[in-house]
Amino acid sequence: MSEAPETDATARTTTSLAGVDIVAGYGDRPVLDGIGIAVPAGRISVIIGANASGKSTLLGVLARLLKPSTGSVVLDGADIHAMPTRQLARRLGLLPQTPIVPEGIVVADLVSRGRHPHRRLLQSWAPGDDAAVARALELTETTALADRPVDELSGGQRQRVWIAMALAQETEVLLLDEPTTFLDLAHQVEVLDLLTDLNRARGTTIAMVLHDVNLAARYADHLFAVREGRLVADGPPSEVLTSDLVREVLGLESIVVEDPVSGSPLVVPRGRHHVR
Repeated sequence: MSEAPETDATARTTTSLAGVDIVAGYGDRPVLDGIGIAVPAGRISVIIGANASGKSTLLGVLARLLKPSTGSVVLDGADIHAMPTRQLARRLGLLPQTPIVPEGIVVADLVSRGRHPHRRLLQSWAPGDDAAVARALELTETTALADRPVDELSGGQRQRVWIAMALAQETEVLLLDEPTTFLDLAHQVEVLDLLTDLNRARGTTIAMVLHDVNLAARYADHLFAVREGRLVADGPPSEVLTSDLVREVLGLESIVVEDPVSGSPLVVPRGRHHVR
């Protein structure tokens, strides 16, 4: 995907998020092995890799869901583990892979929960909170769903509502773990178009994990390729995504051609039964 012009974003963020020499895992099982990552400010970054390569673990460390055993994650030079939780939540938002919907909650109430980091204890709801929720609903085209129970929505609608909640949080950085999981192709494209609109309109730094390498190449300004807990390549999709890289990271024989729609790299698997 070609980079959006700077003029597309009214206030492109310069917020810096980076992981330095991260070693992390679960119990006695190591997953990340000294990985370093610097997320480009104001751009869309996508982490790619095979199953169990450490993609979601890396995103969880960046989001402070998991503390590394060594190394650090810094936001504008400050260690996120030293930041008060509410302060961090005002600056960094997260959409996990399988968020839990509170039983019976309607769309407007769920989206309004994104305002919690901005409100002090016992502080009443302010006009600014209403405006932030209304903007989030409008951006995600979910205003008409505001009074609908979330558990009655389709998968695509529900994902847009979760993104609306993250937008209502009004953070400079948004992290998403597999935002297209369980969605059909049309809804996958819909969600990724929405995130691109957000990035271009507000300059929000977006980093996400995607399984579909072709969608990653089309929508990302920057790719991070992870293999066995290590970063093996990063940069623009046109520079990173090669047949050698696909073989190394995904274990797949392929050819890489130009996407006729976007001009981004397009991975064509060879397989065993359709070789010409």
